[in-house]
Amino acid sequence: MSAEYGADQIQILEGLEAVRKRPGMYIGSTSARGLHHLVYEIVDNSVDEALAGYCTEIDVQINSDNSITVIDNGRGIPVGIQKKAGLPAVEVVFTVLHAGGKFGGGGYKVSGGLHGVGASVVNALSEWLEVTIYTEGKVYHQRYERGKVVSELEIIGECPAEKHGTKVVFMPDKEIFEETVYDYETLRIRLQETAFLTKALKIILRDDREEKIEKTFHYEGGIQEFVTYLNKGKAPLYENVIYCEGTRENVYVEVAMQHNDAYTENIYTFVNNINTPEGGTHLTGFRNALTKTFNDYAKKNKLLKDSDPALSGEDIREGLTAIISVKIEEPQFEGQTKQKLGNSEARVAVDSVVSEQLTYFLEQNPAVAKAMCEKSILAQRARAAARKARELTRRKTALEGMALPGKLADCSNKDPEKCEIYIVEGDSAGGSAKTARVRDTQAILPLRGKILNVEKARLDKIYANAEIKAMITAFGTGIHEDFDISKLRYHKIIIMTDADVDGAHISTLLLTFLYRFMPELIKQGHVYLAQPPLYKIEKNKRIWYAYNDAELNQILSDIGRDNSNKIQRYKGLGEMDPEQLWETTMDPERRILLRVNMDEDVTSELDLTFTILMGDQVEPRREFIELNARKVQNLDI
Repeated sequence: MSAEYGADQIQILEGLEAVRKRPGMYIGSTSARGLHHLVYEIVDNSVDEALAGYCTEIDVQINSDNSITVIDNGRGIPVGIQKKAGLPAVEVVFTVLHAGGKFGGGGYKVSGGLHGVGASVVNALSEWLEVTIYTEGKVYHQRYERGKVVSELEIIGECPAEKHGTKVVFMPDKEIFEETVYDYETLRIRLQETAFLTKALKIILRDDREEKIEKTFHYEGGIQEFVTYLNKGKAPLYENVIYCEGTRENVYVEVAMQHNDAYTENIYTFVNNINTPEGGTHLTGFRNALTKTFNDYAKKNKLLKDSDPALSGEDIREGLTAIISVKIEEPQFEGQTKQKLGNSEARVAVDSVVSEQLTYFLEQNPAVAKAMCEKSILAQRARAAARKARELTRRKTALEGMALPGKLADCSNKDPEKCEIYIVEGDSAGGSAKTARVRDTQAILPLRGKILNVEKARLDKIYANAEIKAMITAFGTGIHEDFDISKLRYHKIIIMTDADVDGAHISTLLLTFLYRFMPELIKQGHVYLAQPPLYKIEKNKRIWYAYNDAELNQILSDIGRDNSNKIQRYKGLGEMDPEQLWETTMDPERRILLRVNMDEDVTSELDLTFTILMGDQVEPRREFIELNARKVQNLDI
């Protein structure tokens, strides 16, 4: 046990105020995302103990009443009196905002919970919270309700002298959260990622509700195993994951990477186990090292001729899956969201470690280096072809003004905030939609058949695809590095396809394209799925619409089940006349739209899902379908 981590290492910055009045300031929102954030805050405290070298196992349990239990075998939160507050240190941790062992370097050298708000915020937003600490042969316990102490810290028993750790049990407050039911899969994704990033840490997730699930995440290989996991839906270009590790400028650097046969790069960056979706200096250092090292090697070993242009970073990173993880004492993030790292020493450290160890790897593995070079040269040629196609499009647009696609029935209003575009499957449904729409604000773009699967295509093929070109031109934003959301012509992009397997496949193809090449549209909430009804029910000249089997059964139960019901099962949008399409699917007053959301905390799992569903590998897709088939409703075959 460490003598440095005691009551006096718990420093108070300010009192706990206004958390219950403004929870969104501390956990982002009171939606499902904020609800799950409570678990992450408590788990992250245990992970900090693991990073400090004192915790090897974390047990997370969703209890039958939907409360959460988190147990670790770390040192245990200090129970001594914190001098400044005159209170037990554990009470300070759970009742004072910005109090913890993460300021001043005394308690933790490396920590994810930078702001020290985790435990107290979880306490403030819980109906009740109980903490139990095992230390020095004694068991301590304290209970809080909505952030306030309801029982003093007391010794409730004894434990073996070698037992140590902390147990936190809390019930999220129904007065605060829109929903209080935890989703097992959401927690599974986050906890598995945490285990990958913390080499040798064992995390056990239990769901004690109806299905009684238990999974253990334990990866001795750490981020190397993470890369292998993320590449399971792809064919790796070479067998072994490239791994670089070292400490420079007091920054510990770990990088794992492997190319695959796909065309998108998937690079994930972390600082003290915090996901940094906007990258930062550690990502810049990695890119610099990769581009310079590989070009130097390729020129030196005649894989590139002297007359050949250097390979760009994008060429080299095509089909690359990589994890960049740094541990740093005083991380500086841009904004409280911790989404972008600003420390200059991280760039220098990653650049140095990767340059040195990648050079050594390439020299030791010439066959791998050659395969990487050949893929990069093909990517370079495809990028050049795509650039020509893009420039041709730009010239046409400059000459012809806004050269919108001929099949687009545009709206007359020019205010993007008031405008929406329906991406419609097929000419038949497109015709009905054009007749049904409000011409002032609703545009219709019919697509012919299934669009290109961008997961299996390079950029030049994507630019050459007529249906994709029509969407790019209609939206106005450009794609990839040309993307500019300020030029978006419609604030609602609504995918409207048939409610059958083909319709679902087309929706997935469209979402894959948007996710890979215009992700900001999804992040900023501009993408929606229309929900056409599955059934039309007529009785005594009255009409009802049902959007799923449960609704159908409820309507039939309400109106009575007899032979006078004429139930029509819609197989496609083309079966509806314009009036029916308007009143069920397009009328803003009555329609149901599902907004497509994207949780940046789990982008690696999102990438993996798209790859499995839309990539070339059959076996991972079969496993995915078998695992998730029970969740599917209204399946038409």
